[in-house]
Amino acid sequence: NHFHDFSDLVIPLYITSRQFNGEVQFVVTDNRHWWISKFRGILAKLSRYNIVDIDQERKTHCYPSMIVGLKYHHELGIDQSKSQLSMKDFRQFLRRTYSLKRAKAIKIGDEARKMPRLLIITRRKSRSFTNIDKITRMASSLGYNVVTMEPNLSTSLGSVAETVNSCDVLMGIHGAGLTNMVFLPDNAIVIQIVPLGSIDELAKQDFEQPAMDMELRYLDYKIKAKESSLISKYKADHLIIKDPLSVHKQGWDAVRSVYLDKQNVKLDVKRFRPTLLKALQLLHQ
Repeated sequence: NHFHDFSDLVIPLYITSRQFNGEVQFVVTDNRHWWISKFRGILAKLSRYNIVDIDQERKTHCYPSMIVGLKYHHELGIDQSKSQLSMKDFRQFLRRTYSLKRAKAIKIGDEARKMPRLLIITRRKSRSFTNIDKITRMASSLGYNVVTMEPNLSTSLGSVAETVNSCDVLMGIHGAGLTNMVFLPDNAIVIQIVPLGSIDELAKQDFEQPAMDMELRYLDYKIKAKESSLISKYKADHLIIKDPLSVHKQGWDAVRSVYLDKQNVKLDVKRFRPTLLKALQLLHQ
């Protein structure tokens, strides 16, 4: 999961190892070669040495000191009361790692004739937009240059980083794809589409607060029942529709199964339009 890759591993690894300026060697267990390959660029910037797979190693390694485990602060973030580092530092580190060109989002009016770029993160299996063409047309009519992206396992992280960094607004339904906001230029805007299910606190914890810590602007859009695919499966008076908290009482697995794994969104473009207009207003500031 892309979110947990960054939140649970990459950012904690950065917090733990950045102090050594590359003079540190990573010793790993339960190695996953695909993961190492995905984040090879970041790992190479944090350590000048080859990674040691301790499960396969037969040699004895001697170090003057060792840190076992990683320093984790909170979801997708760094607590500055516990570290001299910040998410601003981390994002600058990512820009250098992937040679990203843009440090700041467009300010409309300063760059004549340039249209702000809106990146829509799409999904295929769940929490997907079922009317993406209609959303794209509406956004284009407001003056956005619209880009869509659906990263998969074969998409290089460098390619994703370049695409995201080229955009001024990123929007998507609550999910791992929004993690890519780490590559946005400063002052860019994140729009989180919050699906049905009373997951407001989760949405805030996972993406709203991290976006603010990254010096990004944040907007959200909470869908109505009529915009959820669940309305075609359950009657309007069903507890899943009218009382999501009753599902929460059944535990996280029930919430995830119903509201995250089995829900798609047909965005009401007329109702959503003011959110995109608000983003344009912010890009004028």
